[in-house]
Amino acid sequence: MSSNKIGLYLGPTVFFLTLFIFNPPDLNAASKAVLASSLWISIWWISEALPISVTALLPIILFPLTGGMELADTTASYGHKLVFLTMGGFMIAIAIEKWNLHKRIALNIIYLIGTDIKKIILGFMLATAFLSMWISNTATSVMMLPIGIVIIKQLKDNSKVNVDERNTFAKALMLSIAYSASIGGISTLIGTPTNMVMAGAISQIYGYEISFIDWFIFGFPLSIILLFFSWYYLTRIAFSFKEIGFPGGREKISKLRQRMGSFTYEQKVVSFVFIAAAICWISKNFLLKNIFPNIDDTIIAMFFATLLFIINSKDKKEKILKWKDTINLPWGILLLLGSGMSFAKAVDSSGLSVWVGNQISDFGTMNLFLLLILLVTLVNFLTEISSNMATIAMMLPILAPICLEFDLHPFVLMVAASVSASCAFMLPVATPPNAVVFGSGYLKIPDMVKKGFLLNITSILIITIMVYFLLPILWDLVPDQFPEELI
Repeated sequence: MSSNKIGLYLGPTVFFLTLFIFNPPDLNAASKAVLASSLWISIWWISEALPISVTALLPIILFPLTGGMELADTTASYGHKLVFLTMGGFMIAIAIEKWNLHKRIALNIIYLIGTDIKKIILGFMLATAFLSMWISNTATSVMMLPIGIVIIKQLKDNSKVNVDERNTFAKALMLSIAYSASIGGISTLIGTPTNMVMAGAISQIYGYEISFIDWFIFGFPLSIILLFFSWYYLTRIAFSFKEIGFPGGREKISKLRQRMGSFTYEQKVVSFVFIAAAICWISKNFLLKNIFPNIDDTIIAMFFATLLFIINSKDKKEKILKWKDTINLPWGILLLLGSGMSFAKAVDSSGLSVWVGNQISDFGTMNLFLLLILLVTLVNFLTEISSNMATIAMMLPILAPICLEFDLHPFVLMVAASVSASCAFMLPVATPPNAVVFGSGYLKIPDMVKKGFLLNITSILIITIMVYFLLPILWDLVPDQFPEELI
């Protein structure tokens, strides 16, 4: 029997056993209902018994029926403002893809870097990571893959380069796209859904809003460090190249750039909207708040997304974005975001978070640095076999009571878990970018496992060090003290 079928039956079985047989004296009815429902949802997420986005609808059914949380409160989480912030970001991303602005950005970055093989890989990683800051890592890797294949084929057609060198370059380039697509998303709040799930959980549990710039000042440096280490690792440790130069590389990129022609009117409009939105997100707290006191990241995202539906294309026959373009919106991710926030609210409001905290009090004496390593390692390897969004949606509500029990600042563990979910590099199923490049045919599973394992371990150490030492300074936190204002 497949894991999907086992999960399909195991989920409801565990739900009913927990709801009707599991009766600890200190667990109230609402908490037990949320626990039972959460176990069902978690099992279906991990086993992918149903599509993950379909499972994300279960809280709307289970929480109200079992008495875990009222229907109005449950469904309200699916309309949380962070869901609309993500939607606005997705709409801007759709416009970037629709008018081929992403290809122009990528090709220009690669062209400027040069034709040294190591620099070509760096160019691909910089282009991929930059795009992944603003559009989904899946879309980024899908877009970069054909460009990478063109470069690989150009090398294969060159008789001066031996077969082993070609294969080595192909593997390194494919892995560089996958790694940088995941790493780039760490930089911004909208770069990867796991960041938004984390921000949503903190908002639901503590009523605290993490702004775009708050996240950027931590996420961007972390992303840069991981990106350049992964490039160094791929080009000097994981693979070695005898040929340094790439014959004909710049010419091929030049031809691709020429084929795109000059900047179109539509690309200029989308570029303006894209840059303006980024500037507003970054300057919101120290500039825009003085003019519009109620300004918010979500308002900015929806304003510029709406603008794309207003502005005409050059021939005025259509708008820059039409509603039919939104069929490409990842509605499933938006549902998953909503379910994650519903999850967090139910765990907190039912009292389940307090009960969980009491059960794990034995870990209270563990050193914070060791606790971070343990958590980051657990999340990192768990996301190798399950959805990173589902993993984070399950774990964040549980981390809140852990922090309260240990008297730790909750952001420390929650941020550590969220960023580590973006750093699974070993298996094709771990992240969509991994699956995309694996489908190119240039990689085998042993290639990904062998090269990805050491990068996983290194990313665990880098994330732990950054969260332990840098995050408290950038966000003005006291890591070993639970803040009274969040209680």
